[in-house]
Amino acid sequence: MLNAINISHVFVADQDKALGRDILLEKPGPPAMDDAAARQVRELVAKGASGFTIGFTTNDCRKTYQALLAKGVEFTQEPVEQPYGIDIGIRDPFGNHIRIVQLKAAS
Repeated sequence: MLNAINISHVFVADQDKALGRDILLEKPGPPAMDDAAARQVRELVAKGASGFTIGFTTNDCRKTYQALLAKGVEFTQEPVEQPYGIDIGIRDPFGNHIRIVQLKAAS
């Protein structure tokens, strides 16, 4: 389904609920930030204001889309042809924006 991570930075509210332990799933708080800043980050992430957080690649974007759709994943964009390939957008349960792309073959 997914081949690789090409960018990563993901804040989550509950590391035990989150998937993907091969990447840093950072819980906002000490030592990186104080409690007030952590509270602000959690509120922004929940609103979807964190912007793009992580990108994955896949060999078949439409198949990945169908598999994730069947699991109830929230999509922000269905598969779209782009100059670089086909990509989709999703939001994780915490509000993070994630992209999945099927890159065009090099010519």
